[in-house]
Amino acid sequence: MNPSYEPIHNAATTGVNRRALLLAQGHKTLGSLPPAIDELGSIFADAGHEVSLVGGPVRDAFLGLPIHDFDLTTSAPPEITERLLSSWGAATWDVGREFGTIGSVRDGVTAEVTTYRSDSYEVGSRKPKVDFGRTLEGDLSRRDFTVNAMAVRLPELELVDPCGGLDDLVGGVLRTPVTAVQSFDDDPLRIMRAARFAAQLGFDVGEDVMSAMAEMAERLAIVSAERIRAELERLMLSPAPRRGIELLVYTGVADVVLPEIAQLRDTVDEHKRHKDVYEHTLTVVDQAIALEDPASRKEYEAYLLGGELEGPDLTLRLAALFHDVGKPRTRRFEKDGSVTFRAHDVVGARMAAKRMAALRFDKQTEKDVARLVELHLRAFGFSEAGWTDSAVRRFVRDAGDLLPRLMRLIRADVTSQNRRKVGRLQAGNDELAARIRDLAEQEALDAIRPDLDGARIMEILGLKPGPEVGAARNYLLELRLDEGPLGEEEAERRLLAWWSERSSGVKDSVPAAGSAPGEP
Repeated sequence: MNPSYEPIHNAATTGVNRRALLLAQGHKTLGSLPPAIDELGSIFADAGHEVSLVGGPVRDAFLGLPIHDFDLTTSAPPEITERLLSSWGAATWDVGREFGTIGSVRDGVTAEVTTYRSDSYEVGSRKPKVDFGRTLEGDLSRRDFTVNAMAVRLPELELVDPCGGLDDLVGGVLRTPVTAVQSFDDDPLRIMRAARFAAQLGFDVGEDVMSAMAEMAERLAIVSAERIRAELERLMLSPAPRRGIELLVYTGVADVVLPEIAQLRDTVDEHKRHKDVYEHTLTVVDQAIALEDPASRKEYEAYLLGGELEGPDLTLRLAALFHDVGKPRTRRFEKDGSVTFRAHDVVGARMAAKRMAALRFDKQTEKDVARLVELHLRAFGFSEAGWTDSAVRRFVRDAGDLLPRLMRLIRADVTSQNRRKVGRLQAGNDELAARIRDLAEQEALDAIRPDLDGARIMEILGLKPGPEVGAARNYLLELRLDEGPLGEEEAERRLLAWWSERSSGVKDSVPAAGSAPGEP
């Protein structure tokens, strides 16, 4: 395993007060369950079957978190569960009969009820084999972690905790009900879930769990990319993604699922010629998350363009995670002893897109993250370069709808220990934001387009749809970027002059959009 993963909880300091708090929170939350859930418990009991609230809802109840999803487990087989739910709910559906899960809804309360079971993978299979069980305790013993292996019997609200989940909630630690090796062998995805829950709950991970993660990381190869991606998304959307990422890297799991992040450690330079890119990346993730907070808007009002981001922003967080993945591949040691990473933004964008495609991220998220990685250096040294208005327009044009995220990523990417350097860079970033805001007010910059649309161009030049219309539009767009709004009359005059020169055989030297020499 790699170095640098430190526990955050001290079991010796957790005790009676925390236990009492958890019990009080659990009693309050479970005592105020919706009446529909209480009635559902009575329906199953009257039919001679056990039913219990189980897993995440029970854990969250003790943590004082609201219960949104009502996951239940029962002794009843799926066909009886479906019949009983039909008598309870307004609508019933088959969530996955082969997995023993039936869903129903009543009075706005959605319940999913699963027959007692245990999951395991057959040799060479990428899908878990489902076996139905006979007892609640047996069902709980085959769950992923002890904190998720608690149940509350309905309707009597009796806590069933055969694996010591409440003790582990008190201690803030993730353990498995059976040996970690057996648990991960039953379902290797639990390796990812360990990292996710460490980030989500802020818990430590038991030494045996970490050892099993390292030992069995390669077993993740049998798990579908979609399931791994889903856990990674939950990890990145958690309150403390750094915790989960550190665990993945420390145990070697990142070598399997996120090798680009693991390889960032290869840039650690014993001669201190360049900062630790791995630690820098974790800091950028932290700082990007901080800029999601609405409270930051007041502090950086001039900087955070485009308003606040909606909730935890997966695209921004992934871009922060991947922004420097091109550095190991582009690192060069120069004759003067310096280190360079030329074109690491472009190389990193391709690497990020490739990894996200392998993990089956949706195309839009993949595209947006790669674009942010590609653009994250564009504003570096803005104040020293003395950008023209044209350069600012091109920057905004190239960022498009990603501008609010890009501005946050740029700010988050400043992690130097030199306070003067940080101040200088952030001042430049603030100046760029002010320039963008001022130009936007003048020109409606968020919708940059030529002064004449395609239909008007065809009318003026007597053209039919085709490449020439596109060339004319690009010419007008470049004028718009270079000079700002021209007005329809001036745009028409310039278009006709350009067309006359073009028709006379004068070489068209108009650069492609975004490629003006010396521009970012």
